[in-house]
Formats: sequence, C-alpha cells, structure tokens
Amino acid sequence: MITFAQYLQRCSYDGLSKLVKDVVDLAQKCVANEDAPECTKSLPSIFLDEICQVEKLRDSYGTMADCCSKADPERNECFLSFKVSQPDFVQPYQRPASDVICKEYQDNRVPFLGHFIYSVARREPFLYAPTILSLAADYEHALQTCCKESDVGACLDEKAAAIKERAKKVSVKQQYSCGILKKFGERTFKADKLALLSQKYPKAPLSEMLKILQDIMGIYKECCEGDMVECMDDRAELMTYMCSKQDVFSSKIKDCCEKPVVERSQCIIEADFDDQPEGLPSLVERYLEDKEVCKGFEAGHDAFMAEFVYEYARRHPEFSTQLILRVSKGYEALLEKCCKTDNPPECYGNTVEMLHKPIKETQEVIKTNCELLTTQGETDFLKALLIRYTKKMPQVSTDTLVEIGKKMTAVGTKCCQLPEARRLPCSEGYLSIVMQDMCRRQETTPINDNVSHCCSDSYAYRRPCFTAMGVDTKYVPPAFDPEMFSFDEKLCTAPPAERELGQMKLLVNLIKRKPQMTEEQIKTIADGFTAMVEKCCKQSDIDTCFGEE
Repeated sequence: MITFAQYLQRCSYDGLSKLVKDVVDLAQKCVANEDAPECTKSLPSIFLDEICQVEKLRDSYGTMADCCSKADPERNECFLSFKVSQPDFVQPYQRPASDVICKEYQDNRVPFLGHFIYSVARREPFLYAPTILSLAADYEHALQTCCKESDVGACLDEKAAAIKERAKKVSVKQQYSCGILKKFGERTFKADKLALLSQKYPKAPLSEMLKILQDIMGIYKECCEGDMVECMDDRAELMTYMCSKQDVFSSKIKDCCEKPVVERSQCIIEADFDDQPEGLPSLVERYLEDKEVCKGFEAGHDAFMAEFVYEYARRHPEFSTQLILRVSKGYEALLEKCCKTDNPPECYGNTVEMLHKPIKETQEVIKTNCELLTTQGETDFLKALLIRYTKKMPQVSTDTLVEIGKKMTAVGTKCCQLPEARRLPCSEGYLSIVMQDMCRRQETTPINDNVSHCCSDSYAYRRPCFTAMGVDTKYVPPAFDPEMFSFDEKLCTAPPAERELGQMKLLVNLIKRKPQMTEEQIKTIADGFTAMVEKCCKQSDIDTCFGEE
C-alpha cells in the first residue's frame, strides 16, 4: 500500500487496494511455485508493471504515463521524478471525530490503520516504508492510551503533534541522505555513514562495522529508489542481526530490541551513542609516528582510510561526521604527498597542528555564531545572517533568503543551548541539511558560480565553503527602484511579526541594490529607519510624514 500510494498519489484508497490485492495474490502464488514465469521478475518491476496496467493512467497523471514506454531502471527513475512532496491535491490525514474514533479503531482496526498509512504515504512520497509503519504503531499506541481518557480529543491532539513533528524530522533527514547519495556517490556516502556508526557503536570491531555498513548502503539505495518492500525487509533483517549481537554493538539498544519488529528499526536509529571504551590509545603513534604508514596506505588505500575514519570517529563523538571527513581528507592528502618523497616519516611526522586546522575553524565558527546569537538575540542574529547571505547570493529571491535565514537561525537556537559535546555535531549536521536544500534548488535554478562550486565540489567541505564564500563580484545590481522603499501606515498598524518580516525583506532588498555596503553604512540606515518609524507613527498624517522622511 505504501509503495503504490507513493507512486500514485492521486488514487483513492479503494483504487489502490485492488492493486495491493493483485501483488499479494501473486506473492502467494509464487510461494507455492517459485518457478512460475511471472515470479522471476524483480519486485520493483512487478510494482511498475501493475501501475502501467492501470486504466486511464494518462487521464489522471498526464505525461507520467510516458514512463511506461521506458525500460528499467530508466522507467523507475522516470516515475520517481513525478513524485511530489506534500502536494496541494492531497489533504493531510483527517482524524475521525473524537466520539467515534475509538469505536472505529476497535471495530475495524486493519482498514482504520490502513487509511492512516495510505494518507501519510501519499503526502510523504519519499518517506521510507519502515518509518511510515513505525508512525502507524505510534498512532496505535496513542489511541490505546487516549481511548481510556475522559477527553479523548485533547489527549490525541497532544500525541498527534509529537507524531507529526517526528515524521517531519525523519522525512527531512531521509530526503537529505538520498540527495547526498545521488550527488556524491557511494564512496562519500559510505564514509559519512561509517563515521556515524563508529561514533554510535565505539566498542564494535571494524569488521562488524564494515558488514553492517554494506547492508545499510543497500537499504538506502532501495529506499531512495522507491523499492519499499525490499528496503523494509532488509532493514528488519539488519536490525534482527544487530539485536542478536547487542553485546558487540551497543548497550543502548536493549529496550529497542524488545519492541515488535515494526517499531524496532526506528528506535535503534534514534538510540543514544554507546559509552566510549576506556583506554583507547592515541592515534598519533599509529598514524603519524609509525615508519611503515605508507606501506599500509599504498597496499589498500580505501581499506586503510576506512580504518582511519573508524578509529578517529569512535574517539570523537563530539565532532560532526563532516568534520571527521575533513580531518580524514587532510590526512589522506598528506599521505598522498609524503609517500612520494624520499623520507615519508619525516614528511608526515610533525603534522598534528596542520591536521587540526579544520577542527579549529569549525569550533571558531560555532563559538562566534553562538555568542552572537546569545548576546544579540534571535532577531539581530537573523539580520546578521541575511546581510551575510544576501551578499553571497544576491540572485536568490527575497522570500527564499528570508526562509534560509530563518532555518539557519532555528539551527542556532536549537544547537547553541546544548552542552559543548553535542553543539558541533548538531549545528553542522542541521546546517548541512539546510545547505543541501539550497543546493537542490540551485540545480534547477542556478544561483551563481560560487554557490555552484560549493554545492558540487566536496561534501565534507560544503559548510566551510559556504562560510568562506565572499561577495559575488560578478553580480550586477538591478536599477534603483523608489517603489521598493515606499512606506505607508502598515509599518505602524501591522502586527509585530508582520512588521518584522517587512523590515527583513527591506534589508535584503537594500543589500541586493548595494551589495558592497559596509556594516557601518547598513547600521546607519537601519537606525535612521527605526527613528523614522518611531517619529511618523506618532503623527496624525502618517503617509505624508513617511513621504518626507
């Protein structure tokens, strides 16, 4: 049902139920006779064949029907390109009224939860099937609790808000993962996941890490390609394997492993990092003082670097995976240079300071921004970001710049209050998601060469690349338009939030016209603007005052 609802977002529940029945019937037939001719096809092909046999597909979906004339895997790529996230034509899940919901759930549990799953899947066509099933389990638990309460509606409102929030958060992360896999390929994706797994399960040996890494890679590929049945099946299998080896992986997944299979995987993914093993030796000896480093590096480049990422990450849960990859890339470049010299150990021997450069840069950026946010407050922090980013990419629409600025401010608000050990991975992790979203837009509507370079050059260095980006020197500002700066009484009468938004947009438009303005000049204009608003809003003829000022 999830797979069909995600591909055919306009179809009714009953319409899709017929397709689901066809596939389930086929599955039962193939269990009885594996050699039947229609049982040799891959799962994705079976689903897409079923979709392509839908009568009047073109009437509802237009050019999407042309996908059916392509061969796999192009046919699937084509269908995926038609998926629309949170489309206008699909209403959010409508919960039955409080007075009937409990009875409906108790009398018709399967179709009741089926409708929930259907409506989430068609609104979130990129959300992985295991996640949608775990959200349905959360919803069921909420019903079981709330149906015993006197005020069912209020109880469900509270729980539904938490489920929605979780769905949104997971959806953003999953789309991000698929985007990174597609943009930077398997090697980068695996390195990033290896860093995270090593932070999360620091006691597990590298051999186990590499085994589950291979499985995770396959699961992401399946889910990103819309192959939800295989994805769910393989993910459940991986979780069963990890639960059978809890002593090897982590002491933090015990409760998750006791849950039913549908709820297990999301729980394990969200579990805390395990405690670090005691007495891990310093890496300097192994990687910078050992005379034989180049032997290992040259014998198996990728295996050697995987071991470095694993060893480094399990010692540094307080770093982001991107920072771990920057340190690793620095070390890799160092060995590539030194192993070609006559005396490699002398070349790579005293380089700890150099390898620590990316760490210092990242810590500085986070410290500076968190201090700015704490001392200036959210509004002034957002203004500072808008000034910074409008200068970097003045071609972006004013609304989008304000939206990006607000998202970055939200990252600061969320992460700066965390303890030191969680601040860096939180900040850079979420900023990477904001930047990925910006880069996705850049692919369809190119912004400028600097942005294009930062988006495509290196996954690990994307955030520092954006941070270091200067004013776009090739940008030609539009002609000055007095209309842009015409003020009326709305500046006095609009609600505070609306007034603030208007001022933000004004600031962005000002910088778009004068991107070379200094902080001092901007401050002078801003102070003048505030004084003007204060003065004119007290006058009886507000518009005339604004005109003169």
